[in-house]
Amino acid sequence: MKNGNLKAHIALLLAASMWGLMSPMGKAAMDAGISGLALANMRMIGGAVCFWITSLFVRSGEDVPPRDLMLLFFASMLGIVMNQGCFTFGLSLTSPVDASIVTTIMPVVTLVLAAVFLKEPVTPLKVGGILLGSVGALVLILSNTGGDAGDGSILGDLLCVMSQISFACYLTIFKRLISKYSVITLMKWMFSYAAVCFIPFSYKDFSVMEFSSFPVEVWMQVGYVVLFGTYFAYILMITGQKTLRPTVVSMYNYMQPVVGSSVAVFMGLSTFGWLKGVAAALIFVGVYLVTQSKSRTDMEKEKV
Repeated sequence: MKNGNLKAHIALLLAASMWGLMSPMGKAAMDAGISGLALANMRMIGGAVCFWITSLFVRSGEDVPPRDLMLLFFASMLGIVMNQGCFTFGLSLTSPVDASIVTTIMPVVTLVLAAVFLKEPVTPLKVGGILLGSVGALVLILSNTGGDAGDGSILGDLLCVMSQISFACYLTIFKRLISKYSVITLMKWMFSYAAVCFIPFSYKDFSVMEFSSFPVEVWMQVGYVVLFGTYFAYILMITGQKTLRPTVVSMYNYMQPVVGSSVAVFMGLSTFGWLKGVAAALIFVGVYLVTQSKSRTDMEKEKV
């Protein structure tokens, strides 16, 4: 594996780990009284502030022309507003288990979109890897709950589905745009657009919240969502997205339940049995198969 690819895989693994912990952290904050819309906008505003502050210390020397600024606006609508807004609001209506199960559809959607928009080949190795990964993720999620999804919600589940579809569209449609600019330049503009556009939806929730009533633990959970689940995770995700194919990037979604299960075992909230071991193995094998599948570039080289 090339050094660039290895760096990208490590970045995506770390991002998936941070996102894997975000569902329980975010759910705990919402259970304490912070609404889903307010938490989603906190992510966007916090992300925008963090990236603009970082840009003051990182001199990229990049000028973004008006046309690309417009494209970044639409990228932020798909990759941040719809993705974060729908998922966070959906999570407030449904159970974390349902939300985790829904995330397994993203690699499948990304595979289809990459084939349509980027002309990426749909190879047996790629399909097999996605199938193995999705089975492993589902087994792992259901093994943590005995097959009981808890207080699910059709509307909440649909919103989580929309968040996965929007992110798959973002990964595929804006692949070339993402490759043009540095991570900080991309994120400061995308999160700024997202924060401004989402304020009208969350203003009412913000206006009735009694911020002083929340204990320190709740603000620590919000801090995790903003700093690790947003700022650091998006830096790492964009780093991986610059190098790897959209389908490979989306496969790291399957790592999130692995992280969640590992933390539960570490905290003594669950046990590590053979079923979890098999499920984790299926996920790792699935990710490996997709990374080894041939891209359009590989097939074009073979023809030459």
